[in-house]
Amino acid sequence: MAGLNLFDMLAQTNNGAGIAQLAQQFGIDEAQAQSAISALLPAISSGLKRNVAEPGGLQSLIQALQNGSHGELLDQPERLADEETIADGNSILGHILGSRDVSRAAADRASESTGLPSSLLQQMLPVIASMAMSALSKQTGNSSIGGMLSGMLAGNAPQGGSRAGGGLLGGMLGSVLGGGAAASTGSDNPLGGLGNLLDADGDGNSMDDIFDMLNRR
Repeated sequence: MAGLNLFDMLAQTNNGAGIAQLAQQFGIDEAQAQSAISALLPAISSGLKRNVAEPGGLQSLIQALQNGSHGELLDQPERLADEETIADGNSILGHILGSRDVSRAAADRASESTGLPSSLLQQMLPVIASMAMSALSKQTGNSSIGGMLSGMLAGNAPQGGSRAGGGLLGGMLGSVLGGGAAASTGSDNPLGGLGNLLDADGDGNSMDDIFDMLNRR
């Protein structure tokens, strides 16, 4: 699982049925759906990484992944068209992106690289956000991982891992979730292996320029 990232998880879960559903739902072919996901995931992954790096952010993400039914969504891809899924996706975007301007900017940038209309990509964004949370939730769904994460939430993390998203705790969670190589857990990467897991496609492109530009307004 080394080097696993969000796009890999979406493509591999349930043999990519979520991507097929996304294509059907928005009237495009699967290749276009894959391009849209690849272009929009960096905004989602960057938002998640920024939230995890804040105080309490890692614990909030773990709780969000453990609670609710996120993990079931990719096993039942027809639910991607439900109003509840779209509303949940918009809620996720509001929390991790913080501004509608960021969503619009992400869609505009994705439109340049995919050739798809920005308005269509904006409609797809909350659905893809829900898919991403589902994929992450499935990675934390087995009993051994769930038990370890519960221990972390109960305050049983090893010494030195108290900084949210960083140090030993960040590296430990990243390893459990199938994050990247050990080199990624050093001090230059405060999220440890979790940062690699949250990378959209493994290239490290987090769209930080969009966040920095728009969130200063």
